[in-house]
Amino acid sequence: MENDAPQGTQAALIAAGLHLFGQHGFAATSTRDLAARAGTNVASIAYHFGGKEGLRRACLREVARRMQSVLSGADRVPDTPEAAARQLETMLRALVFFLTTAREAADLVGFMLREIGEDGPALDEIYQTLIEPRHRAVCTLWARATGQDPDSEEVRISVFAFIGQAIYFRIGRPIVERRMGWAAIGPAEAQKIVDRLTQHLRAILAERHAP
Repeated sequence: MENDAPQGTQAALIAAGLHLFGQHGFAATSTRDLAARAGTNVASIAYHFGGKEGLRRACLREVARRMQSVLSGADRVPDTPEAAARQLETMLRALVFFLTTAREAADLVGFMLREIGEDGPALDEIYQTLIEPRHRAVCTLWARATGQDPDSEEVRISVFAFIGQAIYFRIGRPIVERRMGWAAIGPAEAQKIVDRLTQHLRAILAERHAP
């Protein structure tokens, strides 16, 4: 997956798109602004992506690439409930650390929230390429850990809650930092978040797996 990462001018334009589309929305972002932030010329957008809409689609693919990498543990379903539970914990740690400490996470999440909030033409692609397949994969892993039906309503809601609690610490970061008295969320703070969420996860899995 990392071998498919965009390079050079393409990478710079995608980074600019993630930031500006997320901050201002697609319609309000000009090609001039995108080129200026990427340190290139306006013509390069058409050259590399066919235009602004093509750049938007490239941004979607980059979000999917990065999040598939973070959630890659869901693609390997272990043979035992115990191993599946450990895999969920590993995935939770990777997700929390990425969302709270990776510099690019703010733009990726901001872009996603803007696209979902605007309910634009890209929403179907976000759902089909990222949300549905990743959610379904985690449901399968969750089901292995609990013995439940992966397509059941309860499992699907549980997985949304599992992923959503990690996302909150990204989108609610200023509130969390203020309330906790943290100057920033760095690795030490991220580990505290992981420790608490792991306790919650273990309790939920134990309850669901109880005979």
